[in-house]
Amino acid sequence: MQKGQIGVTTENIFPVIKKFLYSDNEIFLRELVANAIDATQKLKTLASFGEFKGELGDMRVEVKVDKDAGTLTVTDHGIGMTADDVNKYINQIAFSGAEEFVNKYKDNANSIIGHFGLGFYSAFMVSKRVEIRTLSYKDGAEAVRWDCDGSPEYTMELCDKSTRGTEITLWIDDDNKEYLEQSRIDMLLKKYCRFLPVPVVSGKEQEWKDGKYEDTDRDKVINSTEPAWTRKPADLTDEDYRNFYHELYPGQEDPLFWIHLNVDYPFNLTGILYFPKIKSNLDIRKDRIQLYCNQVFVTDSVEGV
Repeated sequence: MQKGQIGVTTENIFPVIKKFLYSDNEIFLRELVANAIDATQKLKTLASFGEFKGELGDMRVEVKVDKDAGTLTVTDHGIGMTADDVNKYINQIAFSGAEEFVNKYKDNANSIIGHFGLGFYSAFMVSKRVEIRTLSYKDGAEAVRWDCDGSPEYTMELCDKSTRGTEITLWIDDDNKEYLEQSRIDMLLKKYCRFLPVPVVSGKEQEWKDGKYEDTDRDKVINSTEPAWTRKPADLTDEDYRNFYHELYPGQEDPLFWIHLNVDYPFNLTGILYFPKIKSNLDIRKDRIQLYCNQVFVTDSVEGV
Protein backbone atom coordinates (compact mmCIF):
# COMPACT_ATOMS: atom_id res chain seq x y z
CA MET A 1 0.00 0.00 0.00
CA GLN A 2 1.22 3.46 -0.87
CA LYS A 3 0.56 6.43 1.41
CA GLY A 4 1.37 10.02 0.67
CA GLN A 5 0.26 13.61 0.53
CA ILE A 6 -1.48 15.08 -2.49
CA GLY A 7 0.76 17.56 -4.33
CA VAL A 8 -0.69 20.91 -3.31
CA THR A 9 0.97 24.07 -2.14
CA THR A 10 -1.08 24.42 1.03
CA GLU A 11 -2.67 22.02 3.48
CA ASN A 12 -5.79 24.18 3.45
CA ILE A 13 -6.66 23.38 -0.17
CA PHE A 14 -9.58 21.10 0.70
CA PRO A 15 -11.58 23.68 2.68
CA VAL A 16 -11.08 26.01 -0.27
CA ILE A 17 -12.27 23.33 -2.70
CA LYS A 18 -15.28 22.49 -0.55
CA LYS A 19 -16.49 26.07 -0.32
CA PHE A 20 -15.15 28.00 -3.28
CA LEU A 21 -14.14 25.72 -6.19
CA TYR A 22 -17.47 26.41 -7.88
CA SER A 23 -20.25 28.84 -6.99
CA ASP A 24 -22.77 25.99 -6.85
CA ASN A 25 -21.82 22.57 -5.48
CA GLU A 26 -24.21 20.75 -7.83
CA ILE A 27 -21.55 21.24 -10.52
CA PHE A 28 -19.65 18.26 -9.07
CA LEU A 29 -21.89 15.81 -10.93
CA ARG A 30 -21.34 17.56 -14.26
CA GLU A 31 -17.56 17.41 -13.70
CA LEU A 32 -17.46 13.72 -12.75
CA VAL A 33 -19.69 12.64 -15.62
CA ALA A 34 -17.70 14.84 -18.05
CA ASN A 35 -14.49 13.13 -16.88
CA ALA A 36 -16.10 9.73 -17.45
CA ILE A 37 -17.11 10.80 -20.96
CA ASP A 38 -13.52 11.96 -21.56
CA ALA A 39 -12.17 8.57 -20.53
CA THR A 40 -14.60 6.87 -22.88
CA GLN A 41 -13.82 9.17 -25.81
CA LYS A 42 -10.08 8.73 -25.24
CA LEU A 43 -10.40 4.98 -25.63
CA LYS A 44 -12.42 5.40 -28.83
CA THR A 45 -9.70 7.72 -30.16
CA LEU A 46 -6.96 5.22 -29.30
CA ALA A 47 -8.95 2.47 -31.01
CA SER A 48 -9.27 4.62 -34.15
CA PHE A 49 -5.47 5.03 -34.18
CA GLY A 50 -4.96 1.29 -33.72
CA GLU A 51 -3.35 1.81 -30.30
CA PHE A 52 -6.15 -0.18 -28.64
CA LYS A 53 -7.07 -3.42 -30.39
CA GLY A 54 -9.41 -4.94 -27.83
CA GLU A 55 -13.20 -4.96 -27.78
CA LEU A 56 -14.73 -1.62 -26.84
CA GLY A 57 -17.82 -3.33 -25.46
CA ASP A 58 -20.37 -1.38 -23.42
CA MET A 59 -19.15 2.22 -23.43
CA ARG A 60 -21.93 3.91 -21.50
CA VAL A 61 -21.44 5.88 -18.29
CA GLU A 62 -23.42 4.82 -15.20
CA VAL A 63 -24.50 6.98 -12.26
CA LYS A 64 -25.77 4.96 -9.30
CA VAL A 65 -27.38 6.18 -6.09
CA ASP A 66 -27.25 3.95 -2.99
CA LYS A 67 -29.24 5.80 -0.35
CA ASP A 68 -28.80 3.10 2.29
CA ALA A 69 -25.01 3.14 1.94
CA GLY A 70 -24.93 6.93 1.56
CA THR A 71 -22.97 6.71 -1.69
CA LEU A 72 -23.10 8.03 -5.23
CA THR A 73 -21.01 6.19 -7.83
CA VAL A 74 -19.97 7.22 -11.35
CA THR A 75 -18.63 4.38 -13.51
CA ASP A 76 -17.13 4.37 -16.99
CA HIS A 77 -15.61 1.68 -19.20
CA GLY A 78 -13.04 3.93 -20.78
CA ILE A 79 -9.30 4.30 -20.73
CA GLY A 80 -8.76 3.65 -17.02
CA MET A 81 -5.61 4.53 -15.08
CA THR A 82 -2.44 2.84 -13.90
CA ALA A 83 -0.81 3.66 -10.55
CA ASP A 84 1.50 6.05 -12.39
CA ASP A 85 -1.52 7.75 -13.98
CA VAL A 86 -3.18 8.18 -10.58
CA ASN A 87 0.00 9.71 -9.20
CA LYS A 88 0.21 12.06 -12.16
CA TYR A 89 -3.41 13.10 -12.63
CA ILE A 90 -5.00 12.69 -9.19
CA ASN A 91 -2.20 13.25 -6.68
CA GLN A 92 -1.01 16.42 -8.42
CA ILE A 93 -3.94 18.83 -8.33
CA ALA A 94 -4.65 20.84 -11.50
CA PHE A 95 -2.49 18.75 -13.84
CA SER A 96 -4.94 18.15 -16.66
CA GLY A 97 -4.84 14.75 -18.33
CA ALA A 98 -7.32 15.99 -20.92
CA GLU A 99 -4.99 18.86 -21.85
CA GLU A 100 -2.09 16.49 -22.42
CA PHE A 101 -4.23 14.07 -24.42
CA VAL A 102 -5.60 16.82 -26.65
CA ASN A 103 -2.08 18.05 -27.40
CA LYS A 104 -1.02 14.55 -28.46
CA TYR A 105 -4.09 13.75 -30.55
CA LYS A 106 -5.18 17.30 -31.36
CA ASP A 107 -6.34 16.51 -34.89
CA ASN A 108 -8.75 13.79 -33.72
CA ALA A 109 -9.66 14.59 -30.11
CA ASN A 110 -12.16 17.43 -30.36
CA SER A 111 -14.57 15.56 -28.11
CA ILE A 112 -12.34 15.70 -25.03
CA ILE A 113 -14.12 17.98 -22.59
CA GLY A 114 -11.91 18.82 -19.62
CA HIS A 115 -8.98 21.22 -19.84
CA PHE A 116 -8.17 22.25 -16.26
CA GLY A 117 -7.66 19.20 -14.03
CA LEU A 118 -9.69 20.35 -11.03
CA GLY A 119 -12.96 18.71 -12.05
CA PHE A 120 -12.38 15.50 -10.08
CA TYR A 121 -11.77 17.42 -6.86
CA SER A 122 -15.23 18.99 -7.05
CA ALA A 123 -16.35 15.64 -5.58
CA PHE A 124 -15.08 16.84 -2.21
CA MET A 125 -17.55 19.73 -2.26
CA VAL A 126 -20.29 17.26 -1.28
CA SER A 127 -18.38 14.29 0.15
CA LYS A 128 -16.62 13.23 3.31
CA ARG A 129 -14.71 10.48 1.49
CA VAL A 130 -13.95 9.60 -2.13
CA GLU A 131 -12.71 6.29 -3.51
CA ILE A 132 -11.39 5.51 -6.99
CA ARG A 133 -11.15 1.98 -8.35
CA THR A 134 -9.57 1.87 -11.78
CA LEU A 135 -8.04 -0.52 -14.32
CA SER A 136 -6.12 0.76 -17.34
CA TYR A 137 -6.73 -0.48 -20.89
CA LYS A 138 -3.00 -1.22 -21.19
CA ASP A 139 -1.90 -4.85 -21.46
CA GLY A 140 -0.74 -6.28 -18.14
CA ALA A 141 -2.07 -3.33 -16.12
CA GLU A 142 -2.95 -3.88 -12.47
CA ALA A 143 -6.07 -2.42 -10.92
CA VAL A 144 -5.58 0.38 -8.41
CA ARG A 145 -7.66 1.64 -5.50
CA TRP A 146 -7.23 5.26 -4.26
CA ASP A 147 -8.95 6.57 -1.15
CA CYS A 148 -9.04 10.02 0.47
CA ASP A 149 -11.11 11.44 3.33
CA GLY A 150 -10.89 15.08 2.32
CA SER A 151 -7.52 15.78 3.86
CA PRO A 152 -4.28 16.00 1.86
CA GLU A 153 -3.49 12.42 2.89
CA TYR A 154 -4.51 9.49 0.70
CA THR A 155 -3.94 5.75 0.43
CA MET A 156 -3.33 3.84 -2.78
CA GLU A 157 -3.03 0.09 -3.28
CA LEU A 158 -3.69 -2.68 -5.76
CA CYS A 159 -7.25 -4.02 -5.83
CA ASP A 160 -9.33 -6.76 -7.44
CA LYS A 161 -11.19 -4.73 -10.07
CA SER A 162 -11.37 -6.89 -13.21
CA THR A 163 -13.19 -4.65 -15.71
CA ARG A 164 -11.51 -1.85 -17.67
CA GLY A 165 -12.36 1.71 -16.70
CA THR A 166 -12.85 3.83 -13.59
CA GLU A 167 -15.36 3.74 -10.75
CA ILE A 168 -15.57 6.78 -8.46
CA THR A 169 -17.59 6.43 -5.25
CA LEU A 170 -18.56 9.41 -3.12
CA TRP A 171 -19.67 9.07 0.50
CA ILE A 172 -22.04 12.05 0.61
CA ASP A 173 -21.63 14.25 3.68
CA ASP A 174 -24.45 15.20 6.07
CA ASP A 175 -24.96 18.65 4.54
CA ASN A 176 -25.64 17.29 1.06
CA LYS A 177 -28.02 14.35 1.50
CA GLU A 178 -30.13 15.72 -1.37
CA TYR A 179 -27.65 14.06 -3.72
CA LEU A 180 -28.78 10.66 -2.47
CA GLU A 181 -32.23 11.21 -3.98
CA GLN A 182 -32.64 9.66 -7.43
CA SER A 183 -35.01 12.45 -8.46
CA ARG A 184 -32.39 15.10 -7.65
CA ILE A 185 -29.70 13.23 -9.58
CA ASP A 186 -32.03 12.78 -12.55
CA MET A 187 -32.74 16.52 -12.57
CA LEU A 188 -29.04 17.41 -12.57
CA LEU A 189 -28.20 14.89 -15.27
CA LYS A 190 -31.00 16.27 -17.44
CA LYS A 191 -29.72 19.79 -16.83
CA TYR A 192 -26.02 19.25 -17.50
CA CYS A 193 -25.70 15.98 -19.39
CA ARG A 194 -28.79 15.60 -21.60
CA PHE A 195 -26.79 15.95 -24.84
CA LEU A 196 -23.50 14.24 -23.98
CA PRO A 197 -22.02 12.13 -26.82
CA VAL A 198 -21.95 8.87 -24.79
CA PRO A 199 -25.05 7.25 -23.24
CA VAL A 200 -25.47 8.14 -19.56
CA VAL A 201 -27.53 5.68 -17.50
CA SER A 202 -29.04 6.32 -14.06
CA GLY A 203 -31.84 4.47 -12.31
CA LYS A 204 -34.61 2.49 -13.99
CA GLU A 205 -37.42 3.31 -16.37
CA GLN A 206 -40.75 3.53 -14.59
CA GLU A 207 -44.27 2.39 -15.48
CA TRP A 208 -47.64 3.31 -13.99
CA LYS A 209 -49.01 0.29 -12.15
CA ASP A 210 -51.70 -0.07 -9.49
CA GLY A 211 -52.04 3.66 -9.02
CA LYS A 212 -48.33 4.48 -8.76
CA TYR A 213 -45.06 4.53 -10.71
CA GLU A 214 -42.89 1.45 -10.26
CA ASP A 215 -39.37 0.69 -11.47
CA THR A 216 -38.98 -1.72 -14.37
CA ASP A 217 -35.87 -3.77 -15.13
CA ARG A 218 -34.90 -1.40 -17.99
CA ASP A 219 -32.01 1.01 -17.42
CA LYS A 220 -32.92 4.67 -17.87
CA VAL A 221 -30.81 6.48 -20.47
CA ILE A 222 -30.70 10.18 -19.57
CA ASN A 223 -29.30 11.78 -22.70
CA SER A 224 -29.64 12.17 -26.45
CA THR A 225 -26.17 11.61 -27.92
CA GLU A 226 -26.77 13.41 -31.23
CA PRO A 227 -28.65 16.69 -30.62
CA ALA A 228 -29.88 18.51 -33.69
CA TRP A 229 -27.20 21.20 -33.67
CA THR A 230 -24.44 18.59 -34.08
CA ARG A 231 -25.98 17.26 -37.31
CA LYS A 232 -25.77 18.70 -40.81
CA PRO A 233 -28.71 20.87 -41.88
CA ALA A 234 -29.08 18.72 -45.00
CA ASP A 235 -29.79 15.73 -42.77
CA LEU A 236 -32.57 17.49 -40.82
CA THR A 237 -36.19 18.09 -41.76
CA ASP A 238 -38.38 20.96 -40.54
CA GLU A 239 -40.06 18.44 -38.26
CA ASP A 240 -36.68 17.53 -36.73
CA TYR A 241 -36.05 21.19 -35.93
CA ARG A 242 -39.51 21.63 -34.41
CA ASN A 243 -39.22 18.45 -32.33
CA PHE A 244 -35.87 19.57 -30.95
CA TYR A 245 -37.33 22.98 -30.04
CA HIS A 246 -40.18 21.31 -28.15
CA GLU A 247 -37.69 19.04 -26.40
CA LEU A 248 -35.93 22.14 -25.09
CA TYR A 249 -39.09 24.14 -24.37
CA PRO A 250 -42.04 21.80 -23.73
CA GLY A 251 -45.48 23.32 -24.12
CA GLN A 252 -44.39 26.14 -26.41
CA GLU A 253 -45.92 26.83 -29.82
CA ASP A 254 -43.87 26.09 -32.91
CA PRO A 255 -41.19 28.76 -33.50
CA LEU A 256 -41.65 31.28 -36.30
CA PHE A 257 -38.36 30.22 -37.91
CA TRP A 258 -34.82 29.16 -37.02
CA ILE A 259 -31.22 29.59 -38.19
CA HIS A 260 -28.69 26.75 -38.10
CA LEU A 261 -25.35 28.36 -37.21
CA ASN A 262 -21.89 27.09 -38.14
CA VAL A 263 -19.15 29.61 -37.26
CA ASP A 264 -15.42 28.83 -37.40
CA TYR A 265 -13.91 32.32 -37.00
CA PRO A 266 -12.97 34.04 -34.69
CA PHE A 267 -14.18 31.09 -32.60
CA ASN A 268 -15.83 27.76 -33.32
CA LEU A 269 -19.59 27.67 -32.73
CA THR A 270 -22.40 25.50 -33.99
CA GLY A 271 -25.99 25.87 -32.92
CA ILE A 272 -29.61 26.54 -33.76
CA LEU A 273 -31.07 29.98 -33.12
CA TYR A 274 -34.85 29.76 -32.74
CA PHE A 275 -37.21 32.73 -33.03
CA PRO A 276 -40.34 32.02 -30.96
CA LYS A 277 -43.81 33.43 -31.48
CA ILE A 278 -44.44 36.33 -29.12
CA LYS A 279 -48.02 37.12 -28.15
CA SER A 280 -47.32 40.03 -25.83
CA ASN A 281 -44.47 41.92 -24.18
CA LEU A 282 -44.88 39.62 -21.21
CA ASP A 283 -43.62 36.74 -23.34
CA ILE A 284 -40.29 38.41 -24.12
CA ARG A 285 -37.28 36.88 -22.34
CA LYS A 286 -33.98 38.44 -23.28
CA ASP A 287 -30.81 36.39 -23.60
CA ARG A 288 -32.62 33.06 -23.52
CA ILE A 289 -29.75 31.12 -25.01
CA GLN A 290 -28.58 27.69 -23.85
CA LEU A 291 -24.80 27.43 -24.15
CA TYR A 292 -23.00 24.07 -24.34
CA CYS A 293 -19.30 23.28 -24.57
CA ASN A 294 -18.69 19.95 -26.30
CA GLN A 295 -22.30 19.03 -25.52
CA VAL A 296 -21.93 19.79 -21.78
CA PHE A 297 -24.36 22.41 -20.47
CA VAL A 298 -22.61 25.59 -19.31
CA THR A 299 -25.31 28.26 -18.82
CA ASP A 300 -28.66 29.54 -20.04
CA SER A 301 -27.91 33.14 -19.08
CA VAL A 302 -25.96 34.68 -21.95
CA GLU A 303 -26.09 38.45 -21.77
CA GLY A 304 -25.86 40.75 -24.76
CA VAL A 305 -26.84 38.25 -27.41
